[in-house]
Amino acid sequence: MTARLPLAGAAAVRRWMWRTLLVHRRRFATMMLLFCLATLVGLVGPQVLGFLVDSVLTGTTTGRVDLLAGAFLAVLATQALLVRAARLRAAMLGEHLLAESREGMVSHALRLPLGTVEAAGTGDLLSRATTDVDRLDYTVRNAVPEITTALITVALTGTAMVFTSPPLACGMLVAVPLMVFSTRWYYPRSLPTIQRVMANWAEVQSSMHESVEGARTVAALRLAERRVARNEQALGRAVAAERRHRFLLSMWLPCLELSYVLPIAAILLIGGWAYQAGLAELGTIITVVLYAQAMANPFDELFMWLEELQVGHTALQRILGVREVPAADDARRAASTDGQCDLVLRDVRFSYRPDQEILHGIDLTVPVGQRLVIVGPSGAGKSTLGRLIAGISRPDSGSVAFGSTEVTGLPTEALRREVVLLTQEHHVFACTLRDNLALPDHEPTDDDLTDALKAVGLLDWVAALPDGLGTVLGSGGHPVPAARAQQLALARVLLADPHTVVLDEATSLLDNATSRELERSVSTLLSGRTVIAIAHRLHTARNADQVAVMSDGRIVELGSHAELLAAEGSYARLYRVAQPS
Repeated sequence: MTARLPLAGAAAVRRWMWRTLLVHRRRFATMMLLFCLATLVGLVGPQVLGFLVDSVLTGTTTGRVDLLAGAFLAVLATQALLVRAARLRAAMLGEHLLAESREGMVSHALRLPLGTVEAAGTGDLLSRATTDVDRLDYTVRNAVPEITTALITVALTGTAMVFTSPPLACGMLVAVPLMVFSTRWYYPRSLPTIQRVMANWAEVQSSMHESVEGARTVAALRLAERRVARNEQALGRAVAAERRHRFLLSMWLPCLELSYVLPIAAILLIGGWAYQAGLAELGTIITVVLYAQAMANPFDELFMWLEELQVGHTALQRILGVREVPAADDARRAASTDGQCDLVLRDVRFSYRPDQEILHGIDLTVPVGQRLVIVGPSGAGKSTLGRLIAGISRPDSGSVAFGSTEVTGLPTEALRREVVLLTQEHHVFACTLRDNLALPDHEPTDDDLTDALKAVGLLDWVAALPDGLGTVLGSGGHPVPAARAQQLALARVLLADPHTVVLDEATSLLDNATSRELERSVSTLLSGRTVIAIAHRLHTARNADQVAVMSDGRIVELGSHAELLAAEGSYARLYRVAQPS
């Protein structure tokens, strides 16, 4: 069952903006000062050009014309340099915010309950940590300074127009009704549409990511057509939202373009009358027309960047929305499991969907330090039970506890330190082998790493690596076969040193001989710890203290390997079928 992560509210967005402004106030002030200076210098250009026209009409020397032309070029060059410096400062500020936003979001996501992360889906988190952070960076780097510059330009240009000729400046008023009414129609409709667009594209990314990750499973179960249909549905919803957004733009943008043209026509009409009446000189009219043309561009930039500001605002809501989900440590008391207590499950029931219960009243006791192997057919609920024991999911009812401590009542750090779940899915990080192994422990020695590698049978493989423990693995580095990745994951478990380990098909990618040898080595090293092993190879169960046989979400048999064989029940039949003839 999937669940969407929330969007942050307006108050959370305002707090983030205010806090960010305070932290980066010097960078922001420098950036805005440069943009303001560039705008002020830009306003000098039309004035110089107006003086030049009036000078030519009234008669002047060549030297004065050259001086005014040179001054005009100097104004343009100075403005260009100031704009370049301002954009550089904006880029630097954007990079700081990009790093802080991404690091902050990922840091909080790593502290979320694992069940919440899995319910939300990796695609949603990925889109928020990548696409949405990039959008926020783009907005801060471009939209914020552009909008501010446009507002300053409009205000100062309008003031300059009034100062130059109040009657001619009145021509700008004809644009106000069209601009105001079209914008008030557009923005209330665009914000929810943009939110749907971004949410739908996140769903597309999530669906594609799941399809790629589960490609082998999809192929094995012949579900390709169903998966393609699901992806097409997600893409169709995203395209429909995009079309709605484009429709709104197609209605709004022509109104804006018309509102830029009408003032110029009005100023020319007023200017023609004023020139004939001797109330305005030609240079004054040209200056005001140039100002009107100059205002069209900042107005256009203002409204276009306001559109981008909405996108950035929604992206910020999605980023901050991750932080709205309480981290596991925030909601749980500072408890710790007792490694000397039995693991006890009482009447545990669980369902991924309200109408489809997966586990039906599981009762089970695993004495401390014992090894329990859970076997059964596919879909029996073995992995689900392992997730409950590891605290990733919370039972709908019943109790999963070590002594008196509920597993789901533990702080995340304590839970992950004391109870480790190892599944078939393993990740090799793009860093050195040493760093890959050091994840559970920040300060292991090379001797500790070597001992762990020896225990999982990887010493020969490491010896063949070009730089030994310093070899870079993963994307862009030395390739790691899937079977080796499983062994690396087991080495991490040994380094983590938990008191309880849940192994969910942890050696499924290894051949039988290697799997048996590895399991013997790991069993020796995990001696004294509680081990829950979910297995499809029944040889794993021979040396277990207890074997639990699951079927249809229930434990149908429980006992030692010898006891279950003697009982001639489900386990005995499965074991005989698994033995070579």
